[in-house]
Amino acid sequence: MDRRFLLRNVALGLGWPLVFGLQAAQRVWRIGFLGGGPRPSNGLVPEALRQALRDLGYVEGKNVVYSGRWSESRSQRLPGLADELINLKPDVIVTFVGKAGVAAKNATSTVPIVFVGDGDAIGVGLIASLSRPGGNVTGITDQANELSAKRLELLKEAIPAVKRVAVLWNADDLGMTLRYQQIQKAAAVLRLTVEPLGVREPEDFNSAFSSMDKERPDALLLVTDSFTDLSRKRVLDFAATHGIPAMYERGNLVREGGLMSYGPNFDDMFRRAATYVDKILKGTRPGDLPVEQPTRYYLLVNVNTAKSLGLTIPNSVLLRADEIVR
Repeated sequence: MDRRFLLRNVALGLGWPLVFGLQAAQRVWRIGFLGGGPRPSNGLVPEALRQALRDLGYVEGKNVVYSGRWSESRSQRLPGLADELINLKPDVIVTFVGKAGVAAKNATSTVPIVFVGDGDAIGVGLIASLSRPGGNVTGITDQANELSAKRLELLKEAIPAVKRVAVLWNADDLGMTLRYQQIQKAAAVLRLTVEPLGVREPEDFNSAFSSMDKERPDALLLVTDSFTDLSRKRVLDFAATHGIPAMYERGNLVREGGLMSYGPNFDDMFRRAATYVDKILKGTRPGDLPVEQPTRYYLLVNVNTAKSLGLTIPNSVLLRADEIVR
């Protein structure tokens, strides 16, 4: 800053606060984004996150720059992508689901990390506790383990005759395996039999479908992460062709023809994550920010799919639905 400008402001009594304020106003923040899913067609980080940050004063092309990396559902790429982001010297990194948060944490102990939707963040080693996550990590977790049990309960309530449920999940992901284990526990309470269909490679879906062909389950529950989401159309088509009612975690699968879903709204979670980013950029340590959980979860039911399956969904379920897809 020009020395004469500085001296003039001091002489006028404006002093250092104004000088530092001008420096802060001129700063351009760098925000990294690491996602476990496919790169979006526009190559941009989630709109809900960017819009919420714009509302907080972070304007692209003015005082914030985003750098995004996506693993295209290949988790083995995440460590390298995390390193790429660290080399760009971001002020904070936002991660989205699956192993992205763990990869970022393993890549740096100094750059603040805000994770979104990592499920059992304690179980996978991201944080020490919800109230005091510690270290350089905080974020929004979606209570995935508890939700897994709730999904099974809703499925049983919607289809009381269900006795045997096939569970399809990414067995190569600790977080997804923890969800499956919660489903097992809930099934014992509900007196349901679980058929475990863990997948690790795309070819494993063929084996899972073959198992269901040999012994048709009464229903299917898909545990969704970036890997299983990549094959969601195959799962939807198989369930429709074989007349198997299915419960999903994300509403978009119900809009695409699935029977039911129950889970959080990720746009809501990204908007909350923006407030974390803002606090961190203003000086709060991430480890001192308690991890939040969504306050609302959404139940979707596709009545056209129910009709095609010959099912009548009880009014007790329909009245609680946040969205009925027709």
